[in-house]
Amino acid sequence: MSAVMESMMNEKPAAAAASVVVAPKVTKRKPQFGALLMQLVAPLVGLAFLVLVWQIIAAKNSSFPTPWVTLLEAIKLFSDPFYRTGPNDQGIGWNILASLQRVAIGFGLAAVVGIPLGFLIGRVRFLSGMFGPIISLLKPVSPLAWLPIGLLVFKSANPAAIWSIFICSIWPMVINTAVGVQRVPQDYMNVARVLNLSEWKILTKILFPSVLPYMLTGVRLAIGTAWLVIVAAEMLTGGVGIGFWVWDEWNNLNVPHIIIAIVVIGVVGLILEQLLVALAKAFTYEQVNT
Repeated sequence: MSAVMESMMNEKPAAAAASVVVAPKVTKRKPQFGALLMQLVAPLVGLAFLVLVWQIIAAKNSSFPTPWVTLLEAIKLFSDPFYRTGPNDQGIGWNILASLQRVAIGFGLAAVVGIPLGFLIGRVRFLSGMFGPIISLLKPVSPLAWLPIGLLVFKSANPAAIWSIFICSIWPMVINTAVGVQRVPQDYMNVARVLNLSEWKILTKILFPSVLPYMLTGVRLAIGTAWLVIVAAEMLTGGVGIGFWVWDEWNNLNVPHIIIAIVVIGVVGLILEQLLVALAKAFTYEQVNT
């Protein structure tokens, strides 16, 4: 009897162990659908909240257009965005293109000057001490404060607006590029010194690949500044451009068109920034932990 009991007691742990081994492993599925739903629903809720606030304001102020009235005006406006009946009567498409052209010229000039200057400031200590106070003094100046200087020097509104874009876009590129050069690991420079590399090879093989993420960050910040500046500058200089178009519609008391222009300015600025963010991600490499 005792032998039978002893054998049964020995069999229970074995059976339990077998059950532990045989039990399937339960894996939790990642809530991918829930995350995707959240990414879609959250922006829609935000837009709906914005439209609701807009509708409340329009209901309390009869001079403010409702979202529906503004939508109808937008459909009518974008049905023919490139009409042209005179020098000061052009579609919104021509005004957007004119503003983008000024931004491209001013921003391009700022990149041509600012990025090499940032490399020099970050590489040469004397230049860093020389330009540091100048940048600290001029960087906080309001963009519109530069516009009268441009009008005085160039005697024309269009180059004055481009000048304002240039002088306000150059600082993010100079500062970020210089910081990137200064943060290059000293070990890299020591290896270059041991190998007796020329300054050109140091620039192309060591500095440029290391500084590229910083440089692209400066470019992304500069394009946002350039787009902000051109709208404000065109309001003061006149001519063709989205900023002038907003001011002209205000003089005509066409509030729906002003709201449409605000949305267009925001969308264009967002597209420009996202394009540069995608470019920065394409040239940014993450370290893989092994």
